[in-house]
Amino acid sequence: MMAFPTHHSIRLYCGVAIFGASVMLTPARALDSEPTPPGTATAALPVFKDPTAALREGLAGYRAGNFDASVKALRYAAEGGQSVAQWKLGQMYAAGDGVPHDDIKAFQYFSQIVASYDEDASDPREIPFISSAFVSVGNYNLHGLQSLKRNPRRAFQLFHYAATNFSDANAQYNLARMYLDGEGVPADPRQATRWLSNAAEKNHMEAQALLGNMLFQGLNGLPRQRHRGLMYLTLAREAAGDRPENRWIVDLYDTAIRTADDFDKQAAHIELSRQLNKRSR
Repeated sequence: MMAFPTHHSIRLYCGVAIFGASVMLTPARALDSEPTPPGTATAALPVFKDPTAALREGLAGYRAGNFDASVKALRYAAEGGQSVAQWKLGQMYAAGDGVPHDDIKAFQYFSQIVASYDEDASDPREIPFISSAFVSVGNYNLHGLQSLKRNPRRAFQLFHYAATNFSDANAQYNLARMYLDGEGVPADPRQATRWLSNAAEKNHMEAQALLGNMLFQGLNGLPRQRHRGLMYLTLAREAAGDRPENRWIVDLYDTAIRTADDFDKQAAHIELSRQLNKRSR
């Protein structure tokens, strides 16, 4: 059985991963900027009272659409250990939001958060950002980068940590997929169902769709529960909207609603009402 990673072992690994990714990059892809040629005058760096003040200015600049000033302030805050600044920069580089898209920089910023995480000293208000960073580093390990080999086992450990310690729905969903696919861990449909259920109860759209289809079809050893499956598929379909990337959810729902009989639909409607009432309390 796989040993559960301590935050120390994850911190050690991420420190090595950051170094490894950095040394494999060309100077043009260094974390913050290209080296200044000898003899070139450097521009004055912005001065902030402290990393916390820089974080506030960086977020305000981002909201105002002043991305150049925002990035400078956020970098200052990130270098001062502000995990929210590290997370925001990681998100910006991962999405190409106000900066050129750069997964290497995103990976490095997210990895800084994971590497420095201390469960005994972290601010509870920062946990959502820390949890998100664990999931992002897990995804980069799962899929790999130009300078980072795929490491499904490490991805599993990161997802498991975030799913267990932070109750992160994205981590729980990713963990379930790995159990279903047998990637990074032996296939285990029972564990997959458990984690899908946890994520689905948090309104995770993809988990609701996947669990709903499994229940409706009676897949992966689950007893067929068509009404519960249709209920989850209905929730997922409502959340999916018309976005192209969610077409698979729409297709699963359309197939289920087309083959469901009147009893399935009525029972699903009752189950859906119960779920919505429970969540509104």
